[in-house]
Amino acid sequence: MQTPQQKAKRQQRVEELCAATLRALTGEATLHYRGRRLYAGERAVPVHAPHLRVDPGEDGFADCRAAADGTALRLLHSDAALHRRLCPADAVERLVFELLEQLRVETLAPADMPGMATNLHRRFENWSRAFYRSGLTEGSVGILLYTVAQMCWSRLTARQVLEETEDYIEGTRVTLVGALGGSLAGIRRHRGDQQAFARHALEIARIVGERVRAERAATDEESDQDEEDAKAGFALLLDFDEGDDTGDGIAAATTGASKVFADAALAYRVYTTRFDTEVAAGTLVRRALLREYRERLDRRIAEQGLNLPRLARQLAAVLTRPARDGWRFGEEEGHIDGRRLAQVISTPAERRVFRQERHVPQADCAVSLLIDCSGSMKTHIEPVAVMLDVLIRALDMIGVATELLGFTTGTWNGGRAWRDWMNRGRPQHPGRLNEICHMVFKDAERNWRRARGDIAALLKADLFREGIDGEGVDWACNRLLARSEARRILIVISDGCPSDSATGLANDPFYLDNHLKDVVARREREGAVEILGLGVGLDLSPFYRRSLATDMTRGLENDLFPNIVQLIGGRHRR
Repeated sequence: MQTPQQKAKRQQRVEELCAATLRALTGEATLHYRGRRLYAGERAVPVHAPHLRVDPGEDGFADCRAAADGTALRLLHSDAALHRRLCPADAVERLVFELLEQLRVETLAPADMPGMATNLHRRFENWSRAFYRSGLTEGSVGILLYTVAQMCWSRLTARQVLEETEDYIEGTRVTLVGALGGSLAGIRRHRGDQQAFARHALEIARIVGERVRAERAATDEESDQDEEDAKAGFALLLDFDEGDDTGDGIAAATTGASKVFADAALAYRVYTTRFDTEVAAGTLVRRALLREYRERLDRRIAEQGLNLPRLARQLAAVLTRPARDGWRFGEEEGHIDGRRLAQVISTPAERRVFRQERHVPQADCAVSLLIDCSGSMKTHIEPVAVMLDVLIRALDMIGVATELLGFTTGTWNGGRAWRDWMNRGRPQHPGRLNEICHMVFKDAERNWRRARGDIAALLKADLFREGIDGEGVDWACNRLLARSEARRILIVISDGCPSDSATGLANDPFYLDNHLKDVVARREREGAVEILGLGVGLDLSPFYRRSLATDMTRGLENDLFPNIVQLIGGRHRR
């Protein structure tokens, strides 16, 4: 049985492959997956067709590939502006219209790509079979919509409906043929012309909408449970809700749109920076207690039994490049060594008269590890501290400059900034409303040996309060930009979404979320810093394009480190 971490890793791998397929088919270089959703740059690409809704962590790769193929055809052959203009207002009619447009573009698969048509055919049949076996066709609304989907797919693709359900839907199909016959012929005839096709698709949607409304009116006196079952079946057939349900795997970070953030002239505001601080974390802990924390951390690392030199070699393979470092002499091939010419004459049999360039691995790289010091991280801080200490030590062994930073707030619930805002009459939309505290556990100028004591300050629980991630990421990026290294990498370690109660109450729930996404998107566009997300019990892909989810509920596992190496080494394709 796969662990949640293994499921998350498989999901990320499948999403990478599907995104590569989409980019190749459409020529759109900005397509990528984040949080199980497809994005074109920073804009989410909606996928409303039921058979294209797959879970990369659970469904087979063939199903995921078929979903990518279907999405690519939709992007290539459907005019989104025209589709939006023609889309009916009624929810039921809109759902049917969305499905028909997707089925139309799937008939336009290139003749020289027979595998694509096969993928889509199998995917639709797999979805049909799963929907039927779930029992959701037992309700009147469920069987009606399922039958319409089968009839339209059969007519557009010139294939038989699913054999397993053919007899089951026959009665409903007979009642629909008279009303839908002309429109079914029309969608087959005009499948290459979106506007002409839409006239017949809208007629089908209207007829289905009327029947669904009639069914609902006739069942007004049914039990609440029957009504809920019908809604559940309808939602599964065509679901516009892009939920984040991940089953038994690692949950994805929840995020949404902030009206305050979108409407503000300057997007993100800070009420006051008067109380903000940047401190050396080691100065916040008594020296005796710091020594005790260091001893505790050393014991945990010894118990971990990790092969540190091996980890250093793995990191060197992805972070270092060969650099010229003089010559090797006395070689049997290479460049002739002028100092050995006399030896060539006196001893013709001597072959070791050549020299070769000597190359050594060199790391022209800086890595910053930014930890979310919010209250919820206290639960995981011991295995996280072990992981960070080991990473810093391994990076130090290969000559990579490292920083360990943390972001939190100076107090809970706003503190002095909140009180100042209250005293001034609580002006609307004040922006960030807390005093931030940025902590430096290790700066880039100190090696691991000199900083090892201050790193142990991570174990002091009362340093953890609330988290304002966007400003933390901006601060860490600015510190990296002050470095001279050619490659700069920021790894953000977090177990949740941005959270500050005072800011959330004074603005709206997703204000800080939207700022974090805005900061990451801006920094990625600039390209000077690579930003990676390491989720502790959480999938951070809604915020970071390159991310890794890990489960630390049972402690730190050594196989996490090769996954981190892969995350660092895998540059995002732009």
